[in-house]
Amino acid sequence: VAGAGGFIGSHLVEALVAEGHRVRAFVRYTGRQEIGSLRFLPEETLREIEIVQGDLRASDSVTRAVKGAQWVFHLGALISIPHSYLSPDENFSTNVMGTLNVLQAARAAGVERVVHTSSSEVYGTARYVPMDELHPLQGQSPYSASKIGADKMAESFHCSFGLPVVTVRPFNVFGPRQSTRAVIPTIITQYLRGEKIHLGNLHPTRDFTFVEETVGAFLKAARASGVLGREINVGSSREIPIGDLVSLVGRL
Repeated sequence: VAGAGGFIGSHLVEALVAEGHRVRAFVRYTGRQEIGSLRFLPEETLREIEIVQGDLRASDSVTRAVKGAQWVFHLGALISIPHSYLSPDENFSTNVMGTLNVLQAARAAGVERVVHTSSSEVYGTARYVPMDELHPLQGQSPYSASKIGADKMAESFHCSFGLPVVTVRPFNVFGPRQSTRAVIPTIITQYLRGEKIHLGNLHPTRDFTFVEETVGAFLKAARASGVLGREINVGSSREIPIGDLVSLVGRL
């Protein structure tokens, strides 16, 4: 699992261990030996995980992490849209070149399947709803452009080399361990502090999916037949305006 220290990645690792799989968790190296959200996993679960530290941009460390794997779940990415405006080159090198390294390593290792993670951000502002997989792509930010590039890289490896890859495209995931930068944790923490709720436009609608359901989609993508080479949206197909979300959280 690349990006195992992230919000969704840590839940995926936990689910794989619960199913009895041997899991190698690839997390970004830091001098402080940080493992991200994996630190929230129960001690007995952590003992079952092989943690490998490295950098997606370093092909040698990715190759070592992938060696011997049956499935590769690629969730590693820089995900901050605001940061992508400040550092487009870092977004490109991590999200596009990092994905290339994962695909190259998976191809060399002869893995059974690669589950590549996209983002609903690749669609930009909705031109129609519900947004299906045929919705036009739009590089509305450097981040979304980098994810489009990563998705197309995955597509090219399937078309060119027959790599068994499927792309999962989650919409607005929420749940425990999520960064407070996300809208639902932001609303919750502001309520708990007894403050006024400071948000932007309350009219846009979002499709929110609980993280355990999203992880279930990743597991299905690893096993399902007839999905190789495809891009699959993962969402609830239910919209809620941000204003209604604020009211809902307030009532709860």
